[in-house]
Amino acid sequence: MKRVVTFGEIMLRLSTPGYERFVQARSYNATFGGGEANVAVSLANYGIDAEFISRLPKNEIADSCIAELNRYGVKTNNIVRGGERMGIYFLETGAVARPSKVIYDRAHSAISTIDPDEINWEELLEGVEWFHWTGITPALSQSAADTCLKAVKAANKMGVTVSCDLNYRKNLWKYGKTPSQVMPALVECCDVILGNEEDAEKVFGIKPKGFEAHSTGGDIDSAAFLSVCEQMLEKFPRAKKIIITLRGSINANHNTWSGVLYDRKRLYESRHYDITHIVDRVGGGDSFMGGLIYGLLTYPGDDAMALEFAVAASCLKHTIYGDFNLVSVAEVENLMKGDGSGRVVR
Repeated sequence: MKRVVTFGEIMLRLSTPGYERFVQARSYNATFGGGEANVAVSLANYGIDAEFISRLPKNEIADSCIAELNRYGVKTNNIVRGGERMGIYFLETGAVARPSKVIYDRAHSAISTIDPDEINWEELLEGVEWFHWTGITPALSQSAADTCLKAVKAANKMGVTVSCDLNYRKNLWKYGKTPSQVMPALVECCDVILGNEEDAEKVFGIKPKGFEAHSTGGDIDSAAFLSVCEQMLEKFPRAKKIIITLRGSINANHNTWSGVLYDRKRLYESRHYDITHIVDRVGGGDSFMGGLIYGLLTYPGDDAMALEFAVAASCLKHTIYGDFNLVSVAEVENLMKGDGSGRVVR
């Protein structure tokens, strides 16, 4: 069985019920979520041996979080216990012309105070085929960035494939460093790089010509991103593949969704999906990454198939409440074959 390790922060997610605003809410729905953990859950659902590494405090909330990950088949044996608290994020789900809102409460979270020497990466990565991280982790603190750098360097030394999701979050970079100061050393250790229409520009100043994310009206020309892929691969020569997710936002409940993959030779373009009734778009990029890793491991040499699996998997995630993409390989493949009718399965 393929073994994949992901590393990052998982948080307590507190969501307003339905489409209530923060000012209206008198209760919150409690779940858990975080980019790298979301990827691990997707992979475990697909039958991959997935392990999530993090640092969590020694309390019952963290115990509940670990139990939730175990419930979906994710291994957590090497999570470091320590620190003061879990991070929290509050979510207000948008509707039509009103966008969703996220408020973070993650200062001084356990992983932000991690000591880079707390994890023996060479021991942990023994026998692992793939390591995944996101740009959220190095945004939390210098120590989190240093720990992530130790991880990717160990993975490179051991011949483990390394992937990253650039995941730019402007509200997280508050410890005195900018993404352009921290991210290049990490990304240059990656074999597979994922981003969206904003990440490459905000982190590296790379963007497609004549494209503005806020004025697409749901219509995105995927070929316009070839230049972004070429520039990224020129900047990071180790990388073998650049993947960009393409989201056209018609309104908060109606998006178009697709992706492109460039392997230094050819630009692959996926099928375009019209997602007309979004249930929960949080974790959409993570579900894409989980599907992509599964596809690249399962369909070696068929990048087009891996891309289609990733896009279909993340399309289905938009119909599921919570951060985790709780779908099976069969359900994803069924959508890939064109069955998006939603008919009752009896």
